[in-house]
Amino acid sequence: MRLLPSFFSFQFFLLCSSSFLFFSSFNMIIPELPAYLTSLGGEEYKGLIISLFTLSAGLSRPFSGKLADKIGRIPVMIFGTSVCFLVGLLYPILNFVSGFLFLRFIHGFSTGFKPTGTSAYVADIVPFEKRGEAMGIQSLFGSLGMAAGPAIGGWIASYWDLDVLFYTSAFTSIFSILILVRLKETVQDKEPLSLELFRLKKEELIEKRVLVPSSILFLAVFSFGVVLTIIPDFSAHLGIQNKGLFFAVFTLSSLGIRLLAGKASDRYGRIPVMRIACLFLVFAMVLIAFAESKNALLLAAVLFGSSVGMYSPTTSAWVIDLSLAQFRGRALATMYIFLEAGIGVGALVSGWIYSNDTANFKWVFLSSAGMASLAFLILIMLRKEKYQGEVLSDQ
Repeated sequence: MRLLPSFFSFQFFLLCSSSFLFFSSFNMIIPELPAYLTSLGGEEYKGLIISLFTLSAGLSRPFSGKLADKIGRIPVMIFGTSVCFLVGLLYPILNFVSGFLFLRFIHGFSTGFKPTGTSAYVADIVPFEKRGEAMGIQSLFGSLGMAAGPAIGGWIASYWDLDVLFYTSAFTSIFSILILVRLKETVQDKEPLSLELFRLKKEELIEKRVLVPSSILFLAVFSFGVVLTIIPDFSAHLGIQNKGLFFAVFTLSSLGIRLLAGKASDRYGRIPVMRIACLFLVFAMVLIAFAESKNALLLAAVLFGSSVGMYSPTTSAWVIDLSLAQFRGRALATMYIFLEAGIGVGALVSGWIYSNDTANFKWVFLSSAGMASLAFLILIMLRKEKYQGEVLSDQ
């Protein structure tokens, strides 16, 4: 009796392990950053902690997508992970407001490159009919990293100063890089790296085939930007000492459902799964808006994590369905551009609405519920046979 999917090869396992370490690396510092920026005297810039990160990630996506298609998936992944290492070393050195914000911008290049290469690599080695399941497993490892990171970071911050946390984040990424060098490149006809590859034509900026799922993802991850920016302060407002607890709970709740959602999207289609994910997201944001206790917030974290666990692998598989093999990196880069834009806008808008006034918490989370509701309405109106994309296969 087969215990693992047929595509779960040693290469796939290495890729998943690298993703776990990568996401652990940059997520372990996130819950502590709002308080750290306040200690530097930059309290009014909390909304930029995530926005600057996602801005640079979004700006780098067209380049990472093109480079992943041209020079290979592995160099793109190694570059993105190396950024985590270098920036982690610099946080303790540039310990002033402008230096911190500069590093947050640079740090975003890590997610601008690594996930693009990772998703393209998975699409290369997994059969068409198993994409949803594979994306579910791969994102499961990423989610484990997202859960472990904040939990470990919160533990480190409770015993040592933040310089230790920053160095731990940096050196965690080293192990991710060591794994990547063991992978076999999947791009056959690679081009040498040259300045010409950094000159983008108009059609190389966005892959039009995947605009529909990417736009829906933008609306969904708006809430993610809100959560990353506001939940640490909201947790403290409710008397929760470990500001990484919400992140650990929502990430853990997304783990098992990723596998189920991936398989369900392979069997029943991407759109039905996305509809359910958006409904869960609406309920989660409304519950947070009216939460007055730790238990209510953690219940919302479970709903939020379930939503993320459904829409994350499903959207990736949907985008790959709609893309052409030779432009797979570009298509995934487009998806990530919309993802980073959604998170960044959510972070910026939530910081502006919140304005360090606890009376505004409710309006912050209700605004994100409104964005998720809009995504659900669009999904209801979509014609499955036109936007499902399954007929494209690997043309």
